[in-house]
Formats: sequence, structure tokens, C-alpha cells
Amino acid sequence: MEDSTIKLPSELTIAQVDKYRNIFLDIIDKNDVLVIDDSRLKRIDTVGVQLLLSTITCIAFQQKTLTWHSKSDAIKESIKQLGLNEAIFTQYLNV
Repeated sequence: MEDSTIKLPSELTIAQVDKYRNIFLDIIDKNDVLVIDDSRLKRIDTVGVQLLLSTITCIAFQQKTLTWHSKSDAIKESIKQLGLNEAIFTQYLNV
């Protein structure tokens, strides 16, 4: 069985998005039940937030199960700063 955890790096910025997009898509394609682990994430920029939003949307569109117990304050702060009120985010994050 493949690892079904999407492990976010310590930084998810424009410099890392291409690399991690492919890794995330591969994990999504191989699993029906997924977990997002953001415990290492310290820094995320707007493009990183967009990648997370598209990742969550992809999982939801394919009607797969996602568990995300967010521990990263960086994600919550970035979402607040960007003024995002996306229901798909707030479903998993207490923002």
C-alpha cells in the first residue's frame, strides 16, 4: 500500500510548487483516503496556498476522503492575510 500522507515541506513557495504539485498528484492518484501533514510547514506564500487549494479541490472532486488536522500557523496566517474564506479551506482549518 502506498503512503497516503501528503507531507508538506518546511517551505511551500513558488520555488517548490512545481516539484510538490507532481508529488501530491501522484499520492492522490494512488489513494482513496488521504491525510495532509503540515507539521513541518513554517513558510508558505500565495502560490503555495493556491497549490493547497487546488490539492484539496482535486481530492474533493474525486470524492476521496481527506483528513487534515492542521498544526501550521503559517497556513492559517496566510489564509487570513489573503482574505480567503473558501469553504473548502475552512472545512479543515479553524481560521
